[in-house]
Amino acid sequence: MLASRIHDATVGPARLLMLPVGVPDVVSFRGSFESAPDLGADDDIVLSVIANLLDKGTAHRDRFALAEALDDRGAQISFYADGLRMGFSGRALRADLADVIALAAEQLREPAFDPDEVEKALVRAVAGVRRSLESTGGQASGALSRRLYGPAHPNYALVPAEEIAALEALTPDVVRDHHAAHVGSDDLTITFAGDVDASAVESAVSAAFGDWAPHGRTPVFDTQASPEAPGRTVVEMADRRNLDVRLGHAVALRRDDPDFLATYAGIFALGGNFSSRLMQTVRDEQGLTYGIGASLGSASVRHDAHLRVSVTLSQENVLRGIAATRAEVDAFVEEGVSEATLAAVRTTLAGTHVVGMATTSGVAARLLVNAERGFDVGYLDRYPDLIHALTPEAVTEAVRRHVRPDDLHEAIAGTMPTDATAS
Repeated sequence: MLASRIHDATVGPARLLMLPVGVPDVVSFRGSFESAPDLGADDDIVLSVIANLLDKGTAHRDRFALAEALDDRGAQISFYADGLRMGFSGRALRADLADVIALAAEQLREPAFDPDEVEKALVRAVAGVRRSLESTGGQASGALSRRLYGPAHPNYALVPAEEIAALEALTPDVVRDHHAAHVGSDDLTITFAGDVDASAVESAVSAAFGDWAPHGRTPVFDTQASPEAPGRTVVEMADRRNLDVRLGHAVALRRDDPDFLATYAGIFALGGNFSSRLMQTVRDEQGLTYGIGASLGSASVRHDAHLRVSVTLSQENVLRGIAATRAEVDAFVEEGVSEATLAAVRTTLAGTHVVGMATTSGVAARLLVNAERGFDVGYLDRYPDLIHALTPEAVTEAVRRHVRPDDLHEAIAGTMPTDATAS
């Protein structure tokens, strides 16, 4: 059991979760904190730029000195921005852990934001958005998100032109001001897995983060979806005869809802892997696609999620493929989930959970996500049992409550056939 082996401590502003794992000399860590963006004001774009700049120099060393400090120790540190939180992850030898934690704190707390580095980061970010314009999958997913959510929802994706304009408006001063306003110790949680010495970890975190002040801000975001009436959005892309299609609707369901696991398992049975219903019918039996799947997208304890069905279709099959996919979703909800189907799903989901914690980095990541959700440490032990306890009746009832075929939106990206119309 994991829970009995986890050391849970508070050091300064940080909650620490430490799990010894039988891997000698190596420790993986992962941490995050509340960044409190105003999503309607596109703060998340600025915070993503900040995350990409944290390894480009601090008040004490340039990016080359930072890289050398890590390379000399065979260590790794990376940073990310993820919706309402920012985070970091890394790995180091046990003997070097204190130095590496201190380096991570230096990068988080004292970034240089050299104007040349900021400019290069913005150029890279704009180039990334421009590259996304060539992705039919990315364009279809973004279009679906804009049908389901308003701009202040964490699951909303900006129109690429708007994202580019927001990036091009940023300056070093804006980046610096946002760092001061949004990067602090609010709800700071750090997890460690590997050859962990709890007292040494606590000392290292105390020295690096003990006096880190919170920013004290409150995030501004929509918690609920605000969908349009069901309909179709087409993102025309020249010379793309293989189109990506997204079908979906908002789901008023959060990760801590009692219905979540049953609904999640049901949608996995619909389109979660190669043995799912959509793969067996639309792909294998009807031969309309090479790739199709379904998921419960962007589930969180803090805001609504959505059902998303993804399918790649040739131009000649796009309308027939959409109709076939819709028909299978409809039939799936009507027929429900059998014991044989659910047995396979239970085995897969429980097994995936266990395999996900087969490495120290995987354990650190699972510990952090579990803590961010507000779940007790024992949930990681209970999860496989909760999955195996699901019944066909419970899963079918949950699917019928939360999957609504008549409410499906369509978002299509690629070159549509000339006889197709958008509505």
